[in-house]
Amino acid sequence: MPYPIEYKRGKSKLIDADRLQLCAQAIALEEMLKVEIKAGALYYKETNRREEVEFSNELRSSVFSMFEEMHNYYRKGYTPLVKPQRGCSSCSLAEICMPVICKHTNVDKYYHEYLEEET
Repeated sequence: MPYPIEYKRGKSKLIDADRLQLCAQAIALEEMLKVEIKAGALYYKETNRREEVEFSNELRSSVFSMFEEMHNYYRKGYTPLVKPQRGCSSCSLAEICMPVICKHTNVDKYYHEYLEEET
């Protein structure tokens, strides 16, 4: 039976971001493998600890709610602004997300100033 494990550099957090990420990965595995995955684990390098995560109905519901919100944004063509945080510099998506740009540049303004002048 699959048992997803997500490795993190830091330590366990009070917010559910890591648990939600792991649950989303488990849901994807369930769809691909046609199995039910009841739990997984988060391993934190800073504390050298493994935290077991039960994929409860409540956690799954939160993941599906986030999926729905993401799909609604996509349908509307809306990209939410990102508020840069302390952890942004160590995030694996920092180069894609580029949160610092949001502090200085409005996407519409950028589009009109730089892309429209080429046409």
